[in-house]
Amino acid sequence: MAIKAHIMDEEGIRRCLRRIAHEILERNRGVENLGLVGIRTRGVPLAERLARNIEEIEGKPVLAGTLDITLYRDDLTMVAPQPLVRKTEIPFDVTDRRLVLVDDVLYTGRTVRAALDALMDLGRPQSIQLAVLVDRGHRELPIRADYVGKNVPTSHREDVQVFLLEVDGEDKVLITEQV
Repeated sequence: MAIKAHIMDEEGIRRCLRRIAHEILERNRGVENLGLVGIRTRGVPLAERLARNIEEIEGKPVLAGTLDITLYRDDLTMVAPQPLVRKTEIPFDVTDRRLVLVDDVLYTGRTVRAALDALMDLGRPQSIQLAVLVDRGHRELPIRADYVGKNVPTSHREDVQVFLLEVDGEDKVLITEQV
């Protein structure tokens, strides 16, 4: 893999998340009945950061949880012979709640579809919105993000790689290309 472009650095990610937090508050008129759900792996720290930003802006905490979609993937047999299933930890009832599903990159839409299926198995939310740090296009399913940090048009040969301090030890977003 060759690095083709640096899309965001630590400050760029911070600004995007701050803006998305404001947009979430504006659209939902505050934090009442709101919950953030991060998709493992990098959606989780992004949801946690958004929750902190929202609390700083609004002065009230917002509920946040973690969603593992492993068993809901449509490519489960291609991922690994024994895929690693981790815990879903949503410390609140999703029924009748406005949820914001959080992920790092929106690409084909298949991850989000799996997350929607997983959430619906937990209850019947009032609504589900989608927040992503990067939307790279190339949708295979009719899924659109409500909140986007940055739109980054890419080719199918390129990858968008998100690195987060909590997972990778640094914050940055790169476009890489297969050589």
